[in-house]
Amino acid sequence: MTAIAPALQQYFTQRLVGQRQASPHTVAAYRDCFRLLFAYLAQTSGKQPAELGFEDLDAGTISGFLAHLEHQRGVSVSTRNARLVALRSWFAFAAHLHPEHAALIARVLAIPSKRRDRPLVSFLEADEADALLKAPDTRRWTGRRDRVLLTFAMQTGLRVSELTAARNADIATGRGAHVQVLGKGRKERAVPLSSHTVAVLRPWLSERAGQPRDPVFPGPAGHRLSRDTVRKLVIRHAHRAAADCPSLATRKIGVHTLRHTCAMTLLRSGVDLATIALWLGCAARRSCRIARPAGRDERSYLWI
Repeated sequence: MTAIAPALQQYFTQRLVGQRQASPHTVAAYRDCFRLLFAYLAQTSGKQPAELGFEDLDAGTISGFLAHLEHQRGVSVSTRNARLVALRSWFAFAAHLHPEHAALIARVLAIPSKRRDRPLVSFLEADEADALLKAPDTRRWTGRRDRVLLTFAMQTGLRVSELTAARNADIATGRGAHVQVLGKGRKERAVPLSSHTVAVLRPWLSERAGQPRDPVFPGPAGHRLSRDTVRKLVIRHAHRAAADCPSLATRKIGVHTLRHTCAMTLLRSGVDLATIALWLGCAARRSCRIARPAGRDERSYLWI
């Protein structure tokens, strides 16, 4: 066995889990990055992971892997850059364990991220949002769940992972109604609930029942929904809503569209940017940048 495997094991157990206390999503994403890298190396060099040394992971090889992700696997520039971040993190950790490979590691760390165009932010206008909320068939249990989920997501602006993780105990529908959220970076926040959202939530929570730690939006078996399931149900209801609101037929609607809709609703209501950033769980100067210069399309200045 070469030095690669021990360095990887120490990185995941000591650095990611022990020191950084990375979320399961981060650990899984970094794990998948190395799985893809080792599969690429097995295909191009014929070497199995246990046979790889640092000399097999030079800057040229890593650049080739990133190009492979884009051109052969068809990933976006954002995904390509995210994989590079994972690799940089491990190489920076490995530099302390193996200073004899410092020059090789420095060249890998110098690989730049790729610039990308920022797409226009997609959000729903009032008539489109109403059509989407009316799309679920409330005669069925899943339809009632979906209507509450869409209403809840559009008003709170929660990320999909935060939606699926919401538990009964996290919801307070009394005075000062809010949902308690453990968001990105393990940051806690309390998001206010409007009177309309509370009126929709209360009958659902009564029907949902369950224990305090049970998910607010479960699947048929009672388990929390997956992110992919939420994505599919939003797309399905958007297609159904297009019959009553034709403008939806030409739009690409996803879960993040509901988050954007919340942000734009707050912005148009005169809420200041710092409050919107706190509401959405964004870093005010990085993840949540909202501006609306006079005479410019507001869609071009909302990045969340």
